[in-house]
Amino acid sequence: MKNSKKSNWKLNLCFGIFAIFFFVLSGRLIFIQVSGEIQGVDLQEWADRQRTNYSELSARRGYIFDRTGMKLAQDFTIYRLYAIVDEDYSPNPETRLNHVADLESTAEKLAPIIDMESSEVYSILNAGVENGQFQVEFGGNGSQLTREQKNEIEALELPGLHFTEEAKRYYPNGLFASQVIGLAQSNDDHMITGITGIEAQLDDLLSGEKGSISFQRDKFNTKLMNSDEVIVEAKDGFDVTLTLDQKIQTILEDAMSQVEEEYQPERMTATVVDPKTGEILAMSNRPSYNPNELDDVENWYNDIVSTPIEPGSTVKPFTIAAAIEEGVYNPKETYKSGSYAIDQIDRPITDYSQNWGEISYEEGFQRSSNVAMSKIVWEKLGTDLYLDYLKAFHFDQPTGIDLPREQAGTLLYRYPVEQLTTSFGQGSTVTPIQMVKASTALANDGKMMKPYVIKNIIDSNSGEVIEANEPEVVGEPISKETADQVLEAMESVVTSDVGTATSIYNLDSYTVAGKTGTAQISGGESGYLEGHENYIFSFLGMAPSDDPRLMMYITVKQPKLSEDESGSAPVSFIFKHVMENGLHYLNIQPDKERNETVHQMELPDWRNTSKETLLSELTDNGIEPIVIGDGDQIVDANMEPGTTVLSTQKVILMTDQPKMPDLSGWSLRNVTEFARLARIDLEVIGSGYVAEQSIEPDEVIEEGRYLLTEFSAD
Repeated sequence: MKNSKKSNWKLNLCFGIFAIFFFVLSGRLIFIQVSGEIQGVDLQEWADRQRTNYSELSARRGYIFDRTGMKLAQDFTIYRLYAIVDEDYSPNPETRLNHVADLESTAEKLAPIIDMESSEVYSILNAGVENGQFQVEFGGNGSQLTREQKNEIEALELPGLHFTEEAKRYYPNGLFASQVIGLAQSNDDHMITGITGIEAQLDDLLSGEKGSISFQRDKFNTKLMNSDEVIVEAKDGFDVTLTLDQKIQTILEDAMSQVEEEYQPERMTATVVDPKTGEILAMSNRPSYNPNELDDVENWYNDIVSTPIEPGSTVKPFTIAAAIEEGVYNPKETYKSGSYAIDQIDRPITDYSQNWGEISYEEGFQRSSNVAMSKIVWEKLGTDLYLDYLKAFHFDQPTGIDLPREQAGTLLYRYPVEQLTTSFGQGSTVTPIQMVKASTALANDGKMMKPYVIKNIIDSNSGEVIEANEPEVVGEPISKETADQVLEAMESVVTSDVGTATSIYNLDSYTVAGKTGTAQISGGESGYLEGHENYIFSFLGMAPSDDPRLMMYITVKQPKLSEDESGSAPVSFIFKHVMENGLHYLNIQPDKERNETVHQMELPDWRNTSKETLLSELTDNGIEPIVIGDGDQIVDANMEPGTTVLSTQKVILMTDQPKMPDLSGWSLRNVTEFARLARIDLEVIGSGYVAEQSIEPDEVIEEGRYLLTEFSAD
């Protein structure tokens, strides 16, 4: 009896436990059914995610153009390879394989195209299978593939291999205003982000907004009939047009590269500006970099806006401008050159020569006399009034140029010695862009213009102009009459027999107003550096001298010079090369007799001119065109009829029977122009000049054909 009661008790206990478990479980199931949640996770949302395919729609990053519409920065399509190794992705393997089934064969065929060993590829594929992965990737070798590599892989028809399209920022001109345009690169999320220059400054506007597409699918990733598709359109980034002119910038970069190779300076800067508007037409630094190939970058910064220097004698035009404006400058008045001492300073101010004797202030300016400038400030203007003029020229503040990291110079003006040395450009510092801004007043009838590089910003989705910059007068430190007198004085520096710029800065076709500079370089506590090369050699020049249309400011720091070579040699090469060609390109009327070796002409109307006549006219004017094909009729050209053509430019003429030319040694600019004329699909690898091309010379070329060109600096 007792055993029976004990058994009933155990049975009741088990039943009770089961009942409690049943009610708890039932309650939990009812709760889940009613609430649709488990541990805060909404089951409906989870299920939707499991059966919903979601993908982002990429937004094109905005293009950056020069003032003529030439692309300076654009997106370039690259491909990332991945392999599906999950056999469940092939529901009917007998009829169709959707995954990589033959690992060895796939590895053997794929490896050469992505520059890997077949064993490495096999190892990646096999590891994916063993680890139960759905797909695998191939590291750096499988990313940033070119279209040619993608086409080669697709031609193998290997199952399970797929590609993801990605964008890479590409700079068609390579080393070209690199510190101005800047750099943008893909981050870990495969988003292109601006790092330096305009790319960084306008990153929010250039980036755009991604879109998305989502739809319901089955387990094989097949879209369902009633898929509830939702599309959110992407918004492309805004396009930016700069004031830079691609042709003038190219001329400048070529000159800078030649000087860099020959003289190996520590630093160089050059700026070309329209002094009437403040628009920067070209801007270049050395060292620079090719944003497409970032190997051993020495200098990320734009020294023109970020690195103050002692300007040297290029500040002297502003010293005499102040004196002229105040009516205390008599160019014919004489003074004793060589040395100037006042009680308030320990050592006298000296000229670089002690042999000039009694000379006029006019000659003193031509010879770049420090004594003349010191006497003007101390005895005629007064130091307080001179400081007012320095501030009127905005040497005490940033220019406000629309570029990042601008750093203004410093006026050292507390003590008499600093006040005197500032008059000839020593002690106080300025940036090159401050010099450019101040100099526009000299070239523009006394009106000082704000420098700028962003011409406009356009919403690429609607075509609406979001922002447009216009010329802005930011001061009138001197009158037109004073500006005219300063220009005359600067012209005499180039034309006078005793001028520091005599002969070496002369142009063939245009008169020049300019001022040379030779600034000492601080060595810290030890004082200024000594030696023939240890200077910053500079030139402020503009032409034509009576009404300047272009102005340049150039600095070259510590070039390697021969014992009898002047520091003006590398500076003048840049100035003459850029200014002469730039003015001709802008079709500015020469104001003096041209040297016959300078050739230019208006391109004839090639649409209505026979091929033979056109070629004859061009060659008679010293221009050797590149003719594409053997046809009898010219059907297109890289320049419009009526365009002013210089003998230094390449004229490409397309015939009605185009054939592939030998591109060896061609520049990227010429190749791009050819591809546009031939209407072929161009892809570029490397930088420098063409070394390899995928279409053989003399092959007939059809519209839409793919051309891969490989560039090399060698």
